[in-house]
Amino acid sequence: MTILVTGATGLVGRHVVDRLLQAGASVRVLTRTPAKAVFPEDVEVFKGDLLQPPSLVAALEGVEKLLLFPQPETATEVVDLARQAGVQRVVVLSAAAVTLGFDTAYHARVERAVEEAGLEWTHVRPGEFMTNVLPIWGPMIKESRMVRYPFGDDLGAAPIHEADIADVAVVALLEDRHIGKAYTLSGPEQLSVRRQVGAIADALGEEVRYEEVSREEARDILRAMGGFAAESADLLLGFVDYEGGAGGGDNGYSDQDYSDLMKPLPGYGEATGKDGRTYAQWARDHVEDFR
Repeated sequence: MTILVTGATGLVGRHVVDRLLQAGASVRVLTRTPAKAVFPEDVEVFKGDLLQPPSLVAALEGVEKLLLFPQPETATEVVDLARQAGVQRVVVLSAAAVTLGFDTAYHARVERAVEEAGLEWTHVRPGEFMTNVLPIWGPMIKESRMVRYPFGDDLGAAPIHEADIADVAVVALLEDRHIGKAYTLSGPEQLSVRRQVGAIADALGEEVRYEEVSREEARDILRAMGGFAAESADLLLGFVDYEGGAGGGDNGYSDQDYSDLMKPLPGYGEATGKDGRTYAQWARDHVEDFR
Protein backbone atom coordinates (compact mmCIF):
# COMPACT_ATOMS: atom_id res chain seq x y z
CA MET A 1 0.00 0.00 0.00
CA THR A 2 1.45 3.34 -1.09
CA ILE A 3 0.39 6.57 0.58
CA LEU A 4 0.99 9.96 -1.02
CA VAL A 5 1.49 12.90 1.32
CA THR A 6 0.97 16.38 -0.10
CA GLY A 7 2.14 19.32 1.98
CA ALA A 8 4.86 16.97 3.20
CA THR A 9 7.37 19.70 4.00
CA GLY A 10 4.87 21.58 6.17
CA LEU A 11 4.38 21.60 9.92
CA VAL A 12 1.93 18.69 9.91
CA GLY A 13 3.16 16.84 6.84
CA ARG A 14 6.63 16.21 8.22
CA HIS A 15 5.16 14.48 11.28
CA VAL A 16 2.78 12.46 9.10
CA VAL A 17 5.66 11.14 6.99
CA ASP A 18 7.64 10.07 10.05
CA ARG A 19 4.67 8.32 11.67
CA LEU A 20 3.71 6.48 8.50
CA LEU A 21 7.26 5.21 8.13
CA GLN A 22 7.22 4.05 11.75
CA ALA A 23 4.00 2.15 10.96
CA GLY A 24 5.70 0.37 8.06
CA ALA A 25 3.79 2.14 5.28
CA SER A 26 5.20 2.83 1.82
CA VAL A 27 5.40 6.62 1.72
CA ARG A 28 5.55 8.94 -1.27
CA VAL A 29 5.70 12.73 -1.01
CA LEU A 30 4.91 15.56 -3.37
CA THR A 31 7.00 18.72 -3.38
CA ARG A 32 7.57 21.59 -5.78
CA THR A 33 11.32 21.59 -5.00
CA PRO A 34 12.67 18.04 -4.56
CA ALA A 35 16.26 19.28 -4.52
CA LYS A 36 15.58 21.24 -1.33
CA ALA A 37 13.42 18.62 0.39
CA VAL A 38 15.04 16.40 3.00
CA PHE A 39 13.31 13.10 3.78
CA PRO A 40 14.39 9.67 5.02
CA GLU A 41 15.85 7.49 2.27
CA ASP A 42 12.83 5.16 2.30
CA VAL A 43 10.57 7.97 1.06
CA GLU A 44 9.79 8.34 -2.65
CA VAL A 45 10.00 12.00 -3.65
CA PHE A 46 8.03 13.31 -6.62
CA LYS A 47 8.01 16.79 -8.08
CA GLY A 48 4.57 18.32 -8.43
CA ASP A 49 2.34 21.26 -7.56
CA LEU A 50 -1.30 21.05 -6.46
CA LEU A 51 -1.95 24.25 -8.42
CA GLN A 52 -0.85 22.41 -11.57
CA PRO A 53 -2.85 19.17 -11.45
CA PRO A 54 -1.24 17.51 -14.51
CA SER A 55 2.06 17.55 -12.59
CA LEU A 56 0.57 15.02 -10.14
CA VAL A 57 -0.06 12.23 -12.63
CA ALA A 58 3.21 10.38 -12.05
CA ALA A 59 3.07 10.81 -8.28
CA LEU A 60 -0.46 9.36 -8.13
CA GLU A 61 0.35 6.20 -10.06
CA GLY A 62 -0.05 3.17 -7.79
CA VAL A 63 -1.22 5.25 -4.80
CA GLU A 64 -4.09 3.89 -2.69
CA LYS A 65 -4.37 6.61 -0.04
CA LEU A 66 -3.76 10.35 -0.11
CA LEU A 67 -3.26 13.08 2.47
CA LEU A 68 -4.58 16.15 0.70
CA PHE A 69 -3.30 19.60 1.57
CA PRO A 70 -6.08 22.15 0.95
CA GLN A 71 -5.88 23.95 -2.37
CA PRO A 72 -9.46 24.82 -3.30
CA GLU A 73 -8.70 26.36 -6.68
CA THR A 74 -7.77 22.99 -8.15
CA ALA A 75 -9.30 20.55 -5.65
CA THR A 76 -11.90 19.09 -8.02
CA GLU A 77 -9.34 18.42 -10.75
CA VAL A 78 -6.80 16.96 -8.31
CA VAL A 79 -9.37 14.67 -6.73
CA ASP A 80 -10.58 13.54 -10.15
CA LEU A 81 -7.02 12.64 -11.13
CA ALA A 82 -6.64 10.74 -7.86
CA ARG A 83 -9.84 8.78 -8.52
CA GLN A 84 -8.72 7.94 -12.06
CA ALA A 85 -5.36 6.74 -10.70
CA GLY A 86 -7.09 4.31 -8.34
CA VAL A 87 -6.80 6.22 -5.08
CA GLN A 88 -9.37 4.81 -2.67
CA ARG A 89 -9.07 7.05 0.38
CA VAL A 90 -8.43 10.75 0.86
CA VAL A 91 -7.76 12.40 4.21
CA VAL A 92 -8.26 16.16 3.96
CA LEU A 93 -6.22 18.54 6.10
CA SER A 94 -9.09 20.95 6.74
CA ALA A 95 -9.96 23.48 9.46
CA ALA A 96 -12.21 23.84 12.49
CA ALA A 97 -13.83 26.85 10.83
CA VAL A 98 -15.73 24.43 8.59
CA THR A 99 -17.42 22.88 11.62
CA LEU A 100 -18.96 26.18 12.65
CA GLY A 101 -19.80 27.10 9.08
CA PHE A 102 -17.84 30.29 8.57
CA ASP A 103 -15.45 28.55 6.18
CA THR A 104 -17.60 27.73 3.18
CA ALA A 105 -15.28 28.63 0.32
CA TYR A 106 -11.79 27.38 1.19
CA HIS A 107 -11.30 24.16 3.16
CA ALA A 108 -14.98 23.34 2.73
CA ARG A 109 -14.57 23.34 -1.07
CA VAL A 110 -11.83 20.73 -0.79
CA GLU A 111 -13.97 18.58 1.50
CA ARG A 112 -16.89 18.74 -0.92
CA ALA A 113 -14.69 17.79 -3.87
CA VAL A 114 -13.56 14.62 -2.10
CA GLU A 115 -17.03 13.63 -0.95
CA GLU A 116 -18.58 14.23 -4.38
CA ALA A 117 -15.92 12.02 -6.00
CA GLY A 118 -17.28 9.03 -4.09
CA LEU A 119 -13.98 8.20 -2.39
CA GLU A 120 -13.46 7.10 1.18
CA TRP A 121 -12.85 10.26 3.16
CA THR A 122 -11.94 11.66 6.54
CA HIS A 123 -11.73 15.36 7.31
CA VAL A 124 -9.17 16.50 9.89
CA ARG A 125 -10.24 19.94 11.14
CA PRO A 126 -7.73 21.54 13.52
CA GLY A 127 -8.36 24.87 15.18
CA GLU A 128 -5.61 27.27 16.20
CA PHE A 129 -2.08 25.86 15.94
CA MET A 130 0.25 26.33 18.89
CA THR A 131 3.01 27.02 16.43
CA ASN A 132 1.22 30.06 14.98
CA VAL A 133 3.02 32.20 17.56
CA LEU A 134 6.51 31.17 16.47
CA PRO A 135 7.02 33.75 13.69
CA ILE A 136 5.42 36.43 15.90
CA TRP A 137 6.74 35.88 19.40
CA GLY A 138 9.91 34.05 18.39
CA PRO A 139 11.77 37.15 17.17
CA MET A 140 10.56 39.19 20.16
CA ILE A 141 11.74 36.59 22.65
CA LYS A 142 15.08 36.08 20.91
CA GLU A 143 15.78 39.79 20.81
CA SER A 144 14.53 41.03 24.18
CA ARG A 145 13.03 38.15 26.20
CA MET A 146 9.76 40.05 26.03
CA VAL A 147 6.39 39.57 24.33
CA ARG A 148 4.40 42.70 23.53
CA TYR A 149 0.86 41.68 22.65
CA PRO A 150 -2.78 42.36 23.62
CA PHE A 151 -5.35 40.05 25.25
CA GLY A 152 -2.94 39.09 28.03
CA ASP A 153 -5.42 37.64 30.50
CA ASP A 154 -8.31 36.82 28.17
CA LEU A 155 -9.12 33.14 28.08
CA GLY A 156 -8.27 32.30 24.49
CA ALA A 157 -8.56 29.24 22.32
CA ALA A 158 -7.27 25.77 23.11
CA PRO A 159 -4.45 25.65 20.55
CA ILE A 160 -3.22 22.30 19.24
CA HIS A 161 0.24 20.82 18.80
CA GLU A 162 0.97 20.12 15.13
CA ALA A 163 2.05 16.60 16.10
CA ASP A 164 -1.47 15.90 17.38
CA ILE A 165 -2.93 16.89 14.02
CA ALA A 166 -0.53 14.46 12.37
CA ASP A 167 -1.58 11.69 14.76
CA VAL A 168 -5.19 12.00 13.62
CA ALA A 169 -4.25 12.18 9.94
CA VAL A 170 -2.19 9.00 10.26
CA VAL A 171 -4.84 6.91 11.99
CA ALA A 172 -7.37 8.13 9.41
CA LEU A 173 -5.07 6.95 6.62
CA LEU A 174 -4.34 3.59 8.21
CA GLU A 175 -7.58 2.58 10.00
CA ASP A 176 -10.96 1.90 8.37
CA ARG A 177 -12.97 3.02 11.39
CA HIS A 178 -12.41 6.70 10.53
CA ILE A 179 -14.03 6.56 7.08
CA GLY A 180 -16.77 9.16 6.69
CA LYS A 181 -15.88 11.07 9.85
CA ALA A 182 -14.86 14.67 10.43
CA TYR A 183 -12.73 15.34 13.49
CA THR A 184 -12.63 18.87 14.88
CA LEU A 185 -9.42 19.20 16.87
CA SER A 186 -8.01 21.41 19.58
CA GLY A 187 -5.48 21.15 22.33
CA PRO A 188 -6.45 19.98 25.83
CA GLU A 189 -6.62 23.40 27.52
CA GLN A 190 -7.70 26.98 26.95
CA LEU A 191 -4.84 29.36 27.60
CA SER A 192 -4.38 33.08 27.96
CA VAL A 193 -1.50 34.81 26.23
CA ARG A 194 0.15 35.35 29.61
CA ARG A 195 0.06 31.62 30.38
CA GLN A 196 1.47 30.76 26.97
CA VAL A 197 4.35 33.15 27.50
CA GLY A 198 4.89 31.61 30.93
CA ALA A 199 5.12 28.13 29.42
CA ILE A 200 7.74 29.29 26.93
CA ALA A 201 9.71 30.90 29.77
CA ASP A 202 9.58 27.66 31.74
CA ALA A 203 10.86 25.73 28.72
CA LEU A 204 13.73 28.20 28.29
CA GLY A 205 14.48 28.28 31.98
CA GLU A 206 14.67 32.06 31.72
CA GLU A 207 12.41 35.00 32.47
CA VAL A 208 10.28 36.16 29.54
CA ARG A 209 8.38 39.34 30.34
CA TYR A 210 4.93 40.08 29.04
CA GLU A 211 3.87 43.65 28.24
CA GLU A 212 0.23 44.39 27.50
CA VAL A 213 -0.29 46.64 24.49
CA SER A 214 -3.38 47.73 22.58
CA ARG A 215 -4.49 46.01 19.40
CA GLU A 216 -3.41 49.06 17.45
CA GLU A 217 0.06 49.05 19.00
CA ALA A 218 0.38 45.33 18.38
CA ARG A 219 -0.58 45.78 14.74
CA ASP A 220 2.16 48.36 14.32
CA ILE A 221 4.67 46.00 15.95
CA LEU A 222 3.68 43.07 13.74
CA ARG A 223 3.68 45.12 10.56
CA ALA A 224 7.19 46.34 11.33
CA MET A 225 8.34 42.71 11.66
CA GLY A 226 7.40 41.90 8.06
CA GLY A 227 6.74 38.42 6.70
CA PHE A 228 4.01 36.26 8.24
CA ALA A 229 3.59 38.60 11.20
CA ALA A 230 2.85 41.59 8.98
CA GLU A 231 0.66 39.63 6.58
CA SER A 232 -1.44 38.12 9.38
CA ALA A 233 -1.60 41.09 11.77
CA ASP A 234 -5.14 42.20 10.94
CA LEU A 235 -6.56 38.68 11.16
CA LEU A 236 -4.69 37.70 14.32
CA LEU A 237 -5.70 40.88 16.11
CA GLY A 238 -9.35 40.82 15.07
CA PHE A 239 -9.40 43.70 12.61
CA VAL A 240 -10.79 41.42 9.89
CA ASP A 241 -12.80 38.22 10.11
CA TYR A 242 -11.91 34.77 8.80
CA GLU A 243 -13.13 35.43 5.27
CA GLY A 244 -11.57 38.88 5.03
CA GLY A 245 -14.56 41.06 5.88
CA ALA A 246 -14.66 43.71 8.56
CA GLY A 247 -14.03 42.34 12.03
CA GLY A 248 -17.02 42.26 14.32
CA GLY A 249 -19.56 42.14 11.49
CA ASP A 250 -22.86 40.26 11.65
CA ASN A 251 -22.19 36.88 10.05
CA GLY A 252 -25.06 34.98 11.62
CA TYR A 253 -23.08 33.35 14.44
CA SER A 254 -23.51 34.20 18.08
CA ASP A 255 -20.88 34.81 20.72
CA GLN A 256 -21.86 31.41 22.13
CA ASP A 257 -21.05 29.73 18.80
CA TYR A 258 -17.54 31.13 18.90
CA SER A 259 -17.18 30.42 22.61
CA ASP A 260 -18.04 26.76 22.06
CA LEU A 261 -15.42 26.47 19.33
CA MET A 262 -12.78 28.03 21.60
CA LYS A 263 -13.20 25.36 24.28
CA PRO A 264 -11.22 22.09 24.24
CA LEU A 265 -12.80 19.89 21.58
CA PRO A 266 -13.10 16.08 21.70
CA GLY A 267 -11.88 15.18 18.21
CA TYR A 268 -8.32 14.18 19.11
CA GLY A 269 -9.43 11.84 21.86
CA GLU A 270 -12.20 10.39 19.69
CA ALA A 271 -9.76 9.58 16.92
CA THR A 272 -6.78 8.38 18.95
CA GLY A 273 -8.05 7.43 22.41
CA LYS A 274 -5.30 9.59 23.92
CA ASP A 275 -4.94 12.96 25.60
CA GLY A 276 -3.54 15.75 23.47
CA ARG A 277 -0.13 17.28 24.02
CA THR A 278 -0.06 20.30 26.32
CA TYR A 279 1.25 23.76 25.53
CA ALA A 280 4.10 23.10 27.95
CA GLN A 281 5.09 20.06 25.87
CA TRP A 282 4.94 22.13 22.69
CA ALA A 283 7.15 24.82 24.25
CA ARG A 284 9.73 22.19 25.21
CA ASP A 285 9.61 20.70 21.71
CA HIS A 286 10.29 24.13 20.19
CA VAL A 287 12.54 25.62 22.83
CA GLU A 288 15.46 26.07 20.42
CA ASP A 289 13.23 28.25 18.22
CA PHE A 290 13.06 30.78 21.06
CA ARG A 291 16.73 30.80 22.15
